[in-house]
Amino acid sequence: MTDRSTPTADPTVKANPSIGITIPAYDPDMLRLEQFIDDIEEVLDPEIVRIEIDAPRRTHVDRLEDAVDVVNVSNERRGKGGAITEGFDALETDIFMFADADGSVPASSLRHVLQQTIDGTADVSIGSRRHPTSNIVAHQTIARRFLGDTFAFVARKMLPTECRDYQCGAKAVRREAWENIGPHCYEPGFAWDLEFISVAGALGYEIAEVPVEWEDHPDSTVDPISTPIELATALVEVKRRTGAIATSPRFREITETNRSTLTMLEDDD
Repeated sequence: MTDRSTPTADPTVKANPSIGITIPAYDPDMLRLEQFIDDIEEVLDPEIVRIEIDAPRRTHVDRLEDAVDVVNVSNERRGKGGAITEGFDALETDIFMFADADGSVPASSLRHVLQQTIDGTADVSIGSRRHPTSNIVAHQTIARRFLGDTFAFVARKMLPTECRDYQCGAKAVRREAWENIGPHCYEPGFAWDLEFISVAGALGYEIAEVPVEWEDHPDSTVDPISTPIELATALVEVKRRTGAIATSPRFREITETNRSTLTMLEDDD
């Protein structure tokens, strides 16, 4: 475990770090996903794009194998968190990123999220729909927005790291940071984002919160009833686990990251 008592970015980061993208998928809109993959390849030029797909149709696997470097198939539904964790653990690039398969955050915004880790500004970078300069192309329903805002408010009060948006589907992490964060991430479903940020903050990593363009897709597999219940239940468990990190003698020299850094884009971005 690297001493993170002063969580500043590593000044020796590579000038051109390699990028690995993991996309978790379950019953995706194939036309949308294929276009999203094309955009990622063109805009980000990653070394590898890895699709982690759960319980897929054979035709979907065949199409994806023509589109990306690796398609890892699970016949069982692992959940979003399980898929991302398996994908990150398999990557060997300098920087890992995940993006939701519905393309709610376009490749142009993924580039801004990635840039913080490429430049060494932060070890962890997260997209934020609630950043004051984010551009929301299509909003969620009023009910889903209310539930999301309420959950984010409660999470900020309970967890060691305050963020405006824990659940946005675009996050990047430097490999060295993931090697320390990953072993503490257990959530298999949508609460993975929450746990990932909370563990990163408990371990003292700098977290950049980046504005994005975002478009809601109402045909998402996120269930508006079961998902909030899952997140609320997980919030209590994540608080317990990250609290254990904070009080562990192993990490006593680490200063927690109390809040994310709101990153503003330059005019030419």
